[in-house]
Amino acid sequence: MEINVNNLLDQLSNIVFTYGPKLLGGILVWIIGSFVIKILMRSFSKMMDKGETDSSLKPFLMSLIGILLKTMLAISVLGMLGVQMTSFIAVLGAAGLAVGMALSGTLQNFAGGVIILLFKPYKVGDFIDAQGHMGVVKEIQIFNTILLETDNKTVIIPNGPLSTGSMVNYSTEPTRRVDFTFGIAYGDSVDKARKILLQLFKEDKRILTDPACFIGLSEMADSSVNLTARAWVKGEDYWGVFFDINEKTYNAFNAEGISIPFPQMDVHLQK
Repeated sequence: MEINVNNLLDQLSNIVFTYGPKLLGGILVWIIGSFVIKILMRSFSKMMDKGETDSSLKPFLMSLIGILLKTMLAISVLGMLGVQMTSFIAVLGAAGLAVGMALSGTLQNFAGGVIILLFKPYKVGDFIDAQGHMGVVKEIQIFNTILLETDNKTVIIPNGPLSTGSMVNYSTEPTRRVDFTFGIAYGDSVDKARKILLQLFKEDKRILTDPACFIGLSEMADSSVNLTARAWVKGEDYWGVFFDINEKTYNAFNAEGISIPFPQMDVHLQK
């Protein structure tokens, strides 16, 4: 019995002297590492606040950074305790690769959402034209962007193509140029038509005087002489000015005897 007790005490002392320092070192590293991680997380939070990171993206990024740092700390501590991490990391990497391949489209949309929220090519409330759809950005999610089209249809677009494809943002600048094309008949006065258009532009208070309006003869087409007119307005006045000026021009041309031709063809018969 004494031999067994002595052997047990010897084994315990060997375990204590062998693994005790490693265990104490691992605990100490965990405590210090956790303290350092807290400091780093506060620094990241302040950096995001200064960079005006989107409020919906900040919690996710903070959580992701925290998980990565704690995982690295746990691997380091287990390595100090003598745990063989090579096989574990290999299995974890293989599993991650398999999941990544299965969710490649979803991960692409996730990465696109992060890029959009970080670099902000558009924001909620902007009017954009992308992926064959035009509308107001209603919501930016981590995987999708939700558009509200002009006819009140809701469109959900994955963030992956949005972050890599071309896009037109009509809300970036405060002003927009409205382009018109008006056709008058051959033989009608170009100067008279120009004066009518300039008067209409002058009467509409929504049209800006700087930059100045432009009206010029752009084409002598098959059935009409085409005038190009350009005016600058505030972004929110674009469609109102576009429709109003078209209607007023039609009425003014009719009242002043300027013909608005339609496509026609002359056929000559010879005997």
